[in-house]
Amino acid sequence: MGFKVLQVAGEVYPFAKTGGLADVVGALPKALARLGHDVRVVMPKYQQVTEEKFPSQPVATDLFYPLGNEFKSVTIRQWTGGTEVPTYFVDAPEFFHRPQLYGHSDDAVRFIAFARAVLEMVRALNWTPDVIHCHDWHAGLVPVYVKTLYAQDLPQTATVFTIHNLAYQGVFSKDVYPLTGLDWSLFNHHQLEFYDQLNFLKAGLVFADALNTVSEKYAEEIQTPEYGERLEGVLIARRDRLSGVLNGIDYAEWNPATDPHIAAPYSPDDLSGKAQNKRALQERCGLNTTDGSPIPLIGVVSRLSGQKGFDLVAEAIDDIMALDVQLVVLGAGDEYYTNLFRRIGERYPSAASVNFRFDEPLAHQIYAGCDLFLMPSRYEPCGLGQLISLKYGTIPIVRRTGGLADTIQEFNPDSGLGNGFSFEEYAASALLNAVRNAVNTYRMPSAWERVVRNALSCDFSWDVSARKYVDLYEKARNYARR
Repeated sequence: MGFKVLQVAGEVYPFAKTGGLADVVGALPKALARLGHDVRVVMPKYQQVTEEKFPSQPVATDLFYPLGNEFKSVTIRQWTGGTEVPTYFVDAPEFFHRPQLYGHSDDAVRFIAFARAVLEMVRALNWTPDVIHCHDWHAGLVPVYVKTLYAQDLPQTATVFTIHNLAYQGVFSKDVYPLTGLDWSLFNHHQLEFYDQLNFLKAGLVFADALNTVSEKYAEEIQTPEYGERLEGVLIARRDRLSGVLNGIDYAEWNPATDPHIAAPYSPDDLSGKAQNKRALQERCGLNTTDGSPIPLIGVVSRLSGQKGFDLVAEAIDDIMALDVQLVVLGAGDEYYTNLFRRIGERYPSAASVNFRFDEPLAHQIYAGCDLFLMPSRYEPCGLGQLISLKYGTIPIVRRTGGLADTIQEFNPDSGLGNGFSFEEYAASALLNAVRNAVNTYRMPSAWERVVRNALSCDFSWDVSARKYVDLYEKARNYARR
């Protein structure tokens, strides 16, 4: 018999997205549903979740929940397009009808309200989940409420809390604590208090029945001071409940054989379209076309931030470009890194193309048209870019951290094993050596064909990861019964 699972998240693709979290919560429920589970999703109804794009109908109206000394009314709407996985929107215009998803001065209040509204929704619907799966800090208070204010309503419901990126914790002044409706006795060092503030992510870590993060390596790393973001003590204390489940990717969306955004389809059986995509990308980006000459094209599709290791790229860029390569960058983010890549584009106008925006078609074209894909991250909980690039036969160059270490094995030309290139030390010289190794391999046709074939044979579909989540749900239910 399948589980009844409610997925709770601050963003879900295709409705609203700022990063990989939305991709995960967009794809995992569908994979679980294919395995026979009754899975539903709930998220805020942001301003961008319009009726024109995502028509919905009310399924629970005039639900009231307390917020401090007030009672707030909320409507729960259900997307009419979601037959496979029912998706609910918390429609609270006061809190969510805004252009930006996060970064508001009242984010604490907004996501206290979200957590309460989700649990009032569960009360109102004639459907009690076996497991409530909470994602990142936006849903961090839900496990607390399940164990306290809603314990009588949900005595058999287990909670799972997934850390997508430990750096984002939802830390706010304790002045908002009364709005939670929780007893002050919980505001202590072992539970909700965090350096005299309220930490939503810590709340999820302490109160959920089972914890996981999005790769096995990252689950180990976050128990150390280097990666623990001041929560390593909490994670060590709960290490018996902590596991790593690698993210998958949705091969219905990311597949060069069927991708509508790319110039020519290709597959492991016929790779001829790969060269066509490279030429089309070079032409679109104003790069010198190579007409089959061995100039490797390196791609970057990323949020531009310090986490992603781009300071190493800045330091090594002249030596990298001296290897006779081309570079295409797509991303948006911190002004410092935007300026950094703008200067690179200006310095190498015919060999480097930098694009500062969110552009889904161009992202697909970079994965399909490039030879190499660069991810020199300082830390990387899982990473989706390297998984997508493998599917497109575009070979990753990564730093061995988090999910990058779990998914990319160094190519060995002698044994013919491995699916990419990597480096360990966080240093520009180590990055340069990895790029040089990749470029040298690219210029050896038989070795290059081998590593491309190895990449194309990898399976990081959600079906594999979904089965591991089912095992995790079973463990969470056992923990909850104790």
